[in-house]
Amino acid sequence: MTVSGMPFDDVRSLLQQISEPDRAAASAMEDAFAGAGYAGEELGRMKGLALWLAATRERVPPLIGKAGVALYAATHGFSFAGRDVLADQRRRVDAVAAGAAAVSHLCVANDLSLNVFDLALDLPSGDITREPALDERACAATIAFGMEATAEGGDLLCLGSLGEQADVAALAVLTALLEVASDGMPRDALDVVERAVTAHEGHLHDPLEVLRRLGGRDIAALTGAIVAARMQQMPVILDGLPALAAAAVLHRLRPTAIAHCVLSGADHPVAVEVAARLHLEPLLALGLAEGGGCGAAMAAGVVKSAAVLAGGVAEIARRLS
Repeated sequence: MTVSGMPFDDVRSLLQQISEPDRAAASAMEDAFAGAGYAGEELGRMKGLALWLAATRERVPPLIGKAGVALYAATHGFSFAGRDVLADQRRRVDAVAAGAAAVSHLCVANDLSLNVFDLALDLPSGDITREPALDERACAATIAFGMEATAEGGDLLCLGSLGEQADVAALAVLTALLEVASDGMPRDALDVVERAVTAHEGHLHDPLEVLRRLGGRDIAALTGAIVAARMQQMPVILDGLPALAAAAVLHRLRPTAIAHCVLSGADHPVAVEVAARLHLEPLLALGLAEGGGCGAAMAAGVVKSAAVLAGGVAEIARRLS
């Protein structure tokens, strides 16, 4: 994305270029299921995933080869009493980079590449309880950086973030966009959200303004990654509240902008509510508190299985025709 003198205009223009899901490919995939003897619902949601993959990939069958997880790590200007946020984030990033994090092992199990993006950990975004997280140019530039997640191509992208601050910023974004309930969030997190939404009252009508004022670099980068994946017909698995917040921003701008996304899981009450509002049915229910891409890495196995199923069904239908 080229950033002009009106950065958010570039983002909106890019969204207008996004094509609608390929309904013809989905219909052809459905015909293949019928031709192979699976016209009903006996395959459950796996059939629905196969149709979604066909519409997103714009091909039948929608095979998946290269797949990966992209995680974004940033720091925010607000703080929690008694916690060294920067040190905590560095430990998380180092664990992923060293292959020692839980998500690292799950990526090995599901044949996924894994990248963690350090979004200037030493430079926190603005304290959202008092000022915007980012200015417009910085926000647009971070969206553009997030789009680099698809630079090496691929057939499936899993997106998530690292750190508790990202969850709090995401809750602020979701509160501003969707007025979600905040059940189950710690009191210190709720305090940050309440103060942030109050501080920016009157400036939260535009989804991109919500993103730059409340979101920070991690959520902005996730927004860019979702858009880039759509431009390349790449299905996306969203993991965690920050990825949901990025999806909510895009959904408010253009509802079909997240038609290529599914949700790994919704193990938090806020995630359950947001998923319903965005029409994203979770793939898994594993009670994960770890986050950091773990759910997406496991959900990738389900999506890849749906792709293999689609390939087999298409071949059977071809032979029987």
